[in-house]
This record gives sequence, C-alpha cells and structure tokens, in this order.
Amino acid sequence: MALKSINGRVLRRLIIAGANELNLNRQLVDSLNVFPVPDGDTGTNMSLTILAAAREVEKSNSESISEIAKLASNGSLRGARGNSGVILSQLIRGFAKGLDSLDEADISDLSEAFQNARSTAYKAVMKPKEGTILTVATAVADASAAAALETDNSDDFLERVIKNGNEMLEKTTEMLPALKQAGVVDAGGKGLMFILIGALSNLKNGKDETIEDNINQTQQKISTPIANTAQQDIKFGYCTEFFVLKKNPSEKEVDMLRKYLSSIGDSLIVVADDDVIKVHVHTNHPGQAIEKALSIGALNGLKIDNMRIQHTSKINFENQIEEPQKERGFISVSSGAGLSEIFKNMGADVIIYGGQTMNPSTDDILKAIEKVNAKTVFVLPNNKNIILASEQASEMCTDKKVIVIPTTSIPEGIAALINYDESLDEKTAVENMKDGMEYIKSLSMTFAVRDTSMGGIEIKKGDYLGMNGGKIVAVSNDMKKCLSKLIEKAVDRDSEVITVYYGSDVSEEDAEKTAEDIRGKYPDCEVELYDGGQPVYYYIISVE
Repeated sequence: MALKSINGRVLRRLIIAGANELNLNRQLVDSLNVFPVPDGDTGTNMSLTILAAAREVEKSNSESISEIAKLASNGSLRGARGNSGVILSQLIRGFAKGLDSLDEADISDLSEAFQNARSTAYKAVMKPKEGTILTVATAVADASAAAALETDNSDDFLERVIKNGNEMLEKTTEMLPALKQAGVVDAGGKGLMFILIGALSNLKNGKDETIEDNINQTQQKISTPIANTAQQDIKFGYCTEFFVLKKNPSEKEVDMLRKYLSSIGDSLIVVADDDVIKVHVHTNHPGQAIEKALSIGALNGLKIDNMRIQHTSKINFENQIEEPQKERGFISVSSGAGLSEIFKNMGADVIIYGGQTMNPSTDDILKAIEKVNAKTVFVLPNNKNIILASEQASEMCTDKKVIVIPTTSIPEGIAALINYDESLDEKTAVENMKDGMEYIKSLSMTFAVRDTSMGGIEIKKGDYLGMNGGKIVAVSNDMKKCLSKLIEKAVDRDSEVITVYYGSDVSEEDAEKTAEDIRGKYPDCEVELYDGGQPVYYYIISVE
C-alpha cells in the first residue's frame, strides 16, 4: 500500500537507494560528458556527493524527516565535488529547507521541498544555463506542483515527477549545441534522474537499504610548503589505480597490459575477472599506463596519488613549528609535483593535489583552509570545475575570511600569484590578481578517449588534443604537429612570453627539444620551460 506521508526512516531509505542507483550507473553518466578528454567525471562527482549524504543519514535512526533531510544536506555540502556535485548538493540543501521542522511530509510538503530545491540550486549558479541539470530540476519541481493537486499517493506522485523529468532530459539534447552535436542528453540531469529512480524503486519495495559503495574514492592530498626532502628515495612517484572495464578479457590482453606496466613501474598488481581488470602500479608515467589500458577497454575508478608530495608532507607535519597568525594566506589546487613546488615557491601556504580528473570536495577545501594560519585565505581553484566547490567552502567557513580567485587553469593561478602585492589593500590586491589573469592564454595538450566530432573536427580515440582554454583547437595523431598548431593559434604579434610546463609522461630531453623548436619558430618571444609533473596532460602552456 502506497504511503500518503513520509517520515525520516523512509527518507533515509530513499536517499541511500538513490545513491546506490547513481553509483551503479555512474559510468553511463560519465560517458555522457561531451568532451572526449580523460575527465568524464560528472557521474563520479555526483555519485561521491550523494554517497556523502547517504553516509550521514545511514548513521541516524531518527523518525523526523527534517532531521534526516538536514543530515543529507550537511553531508552533501561537505562531500560535493565538481560543479555537478555542488549543484546536486544545493538541490539537496533546498529540499531539506523545504522540510524544515517537519516530522512527516505529505505530498504537498514534498512538492514544496522539490520547488525549494530548484530555487536554491538556481541561486547558487551565477549564470544558470538551460539544457542542464537545472532545467531537469525545474521540470521535476513543476511536475511535483501539478501532481500534488491530483494525488495523495506517494508512488503515483514520484512516478509523475520522474516522467516529467525524463521528458525534459530528452529535450536537453536540442537545447545545447554541444549536446546536439554529440547526440547525448545532459550528464548532470541524467544523474539526477537516476537518484529519483532509485528512490522510487525503494518507495515501492519498502526494503531497508545499505550503501553499496564500490567507487575507488580519491582522498585529496593536502600539503604545506617544505623543502624537497628525501624525494630521491621514491623511484616511481605516482601511485596509479584504475579498473579496465572489459567483458571476459583474454589472457593475452591481461598479459600484454601486465608486461607493459612492469616496464614503466613497480608494485604492480593486475587482476582480472569476468568483466573488469583491476590495476595498481607505481610509475612516473601514469598517462602512459592509462593510454595502454584504454586500448583494452573503458576506465573507471581512476586514482592517481603523488607519493612524493605525501612523503614530504608527512616529514613536514612531524617537524612543523607553530607560527604566528598572518593577515593573508593562499591555497592552491595543483596536479603535479613540479607545479606544486612552483606554487609553494610563489607563496602558496597549502597545496591541494587535484585537478581535471580529481576534483577536491568542499570538505577537502575546508580542511585546507583550516591549515592556513591567516585571517584571510585566498583560494586558487585553477580549474573551472573546482570553483563552485571552493565558493561553497568559502560560505561554510565561519572563523576566517575566504576569498575565491576564480582561476580556471594552472597558468591563471600562477599569474594571479605573480600579480599579488601584499602591500595593497585587500580589494586592490584582488583586482590586481584578476587583472593579471586576463592577459594569460591557457593552453593544454592531452589525448582523446573516444571517437567523436566537435565543431566540425573529426577526433579519433588516441589522437592528441590541443586546447585553448576549454576549446579544442588542434587535433592530430602526431604530438609535435598538434603542439605546433596549438601554439600557432595562440601566439600573436603582442605575445612576449611562452611558458611550457611538461607532464609526467614527457621526458626532459623531449621537453627541451620542444622548447628549442618553439624558440626557433618564435624568436621574439621569451620561452621558459618547467617540469610540471602533471599526469594526463602532456603539456600545459601559458602565452602572455
């Protein structure tokens, strides 16, 4: 018999069931990401966010729906990762506010909660774009209002909500050019619908739920500036783990992968079963490991940890001396040992290891803020998908002033620090940092993880991709040609400095040859070369 009202015990089940459903389908949601670069993280970020909510409610046996909703909100706010995760956490936050002070919620109350979820999420996004999860959330809210006038049956209510949400989800393909060209629906909207579908399934079967968490979750590494001590003791710097999804992998494929990985690293584990190959390897070239694995099947549960940063952080923690509080401090997100060292040398107090494939959560950023002994803390996200989580952390921090400088790339983060002047008042210092970012062109080069077509450009799996900002501008199966075309499109008569940061999969010799080629082609520009050590991206380049 369908329920006419829902209490905290029922909502607890629905949240866990929704988390499990998205967790089960996160790979599908990841695959809907339009760009063919190796991030594909919408499903994973949303799943980690809703799982954080589920873990909080799993601890409670409260019968009060408002108490359970508040726990879910707190968990998702702290666990939010990436823009999609932050928006999801705001939906949950608004939903919880709509149930405030209630012990049980009838259909009318639930409708109000859905509508409050929609409005809260829209307020959290500075420039809302239609054809996204927000559009789907609007359809859900509208359907809840209509259904509340026609039924008091919770099953029927949620079925109508899901029907309308799915219909709008299908329309997102036509609402954004990028989605239409790729022939996919919005990934965030799809993730939201999986949560609601999981909740409906549990609402009907009434079973107790436990969290089915099989995501190989990345705990973001946080470090403080220290000397480069004892790193020579670690031969292979990146602990790399992932699953290769392959139905009945052949013994030949597994042996090939094992042999290759043993040639570029150690501490190797390659274990295969019916539909997955589990890989663990310590290597200096995680991107090469990823590329080889992609020749067998799709990847899931990617985790790359910089063991040198971990090791030196531990040494520093053991010898740390408490210093007096200062007026201002800096946090920077960084994705490579060399880049992290650059940020530290430029004045960053705390480094969060993360980036395109490893978005730190709101809680990771909050913990980093706690480590900075300053009255005002500036946060440099250095990635557009980390800005919302940073801003959410800023709002949640109560004992320090936190200012997010909206850097969308590593070069922008470096430019912001270069232009920081501690002698200036806070407002002017922030304006200086933002002005410095405007003169930077941020380029990067990675590889395609699937065949696709974008902006009339045909892309094949394994092609090198050159990006200016977030736009693919160069594609080739030859790295040198791709890099040359990428830089050519960014350099103009006003360009003076080209700074090249080479990744963990590029040798020092090859990087130096690349720098010499750039100097030869652009003699009027100063060309600087640094070992960035970043995974996945062969080169990160700034042109100014």
